[in-house]
Amino acid sequence: MSLTLDMPAVAPLASLAPGFPDPVGDAQTTFRAVLDAMARPGRIARVTAVPGLDRPLSRAAAAVLLALADHDTPVWLDRVSAPALPYLRFHTGAPLAVAPDKAAFAVIGDPEAMPAPDRFALGTDAYPDRSTTLVIEVETLSAGPAAGWRLEGPGIDGAAHLAVTGLPAGFVEARAALAPLYPRGLDIVLTAGDRLAALPRTTRITPEG
Repeated sequence: MSLTLDMPAVAPLASLAPGFPDPVGDAQTTFRAVLDAMARPGRIARVTAVPGLDRPLSRAAAAVLLALADHDTPVWLDRVSAPALPYLRFHTGAPLAVAPDKAAFAVIGDPEAMPAPDRFALGTDAYPDRSTTLVIEVETLSAGPAAGWRLEGPGIDGAAHLAVTGLPAGFVEARAALAPLYPRGLDIVLTAGDRLAALPRTTRITPEG
């Protein structure tokens, strides 16, 4: 079903909010922050370049999309993030993906209602990069030894620890079910306010506590 049908009313903020104050410099800074987060899973980065944008996208989610999305990267929006469509079209030129598996990026504003992982593009064995990157808005992100997840895998020295609130029950298990498909899979950017953390497809999550 096309998201263009029965879409919620577009919020004025989404169409009027400014983008990066310094489009080139801020995009480069955010791009490096995302790359660093992907290279070091569990490390939290702060993104403060997008002024005054809190809904329907957090500052971190908006910055990620402003830095990475363009006219060649279709973006899929769930119902909560759909009012950001005019904002994203104006600032990035990214087209709307009418289905999750057609998207280069998918924005999940309501994780409880997010589609199953296998509904997104997982790439192919020959072209694993042709997969959807999920940008999931969560309630909180924090790191440290007392955090709720133990992370292991490439880019992590031993183990890292990350606590996330606002994800649905079964998220860890559903993501782990994709592991046998490697190199196919999904890369995930978690965003909360001006914070972001990444979960590359190679990262293993073990709940603790």
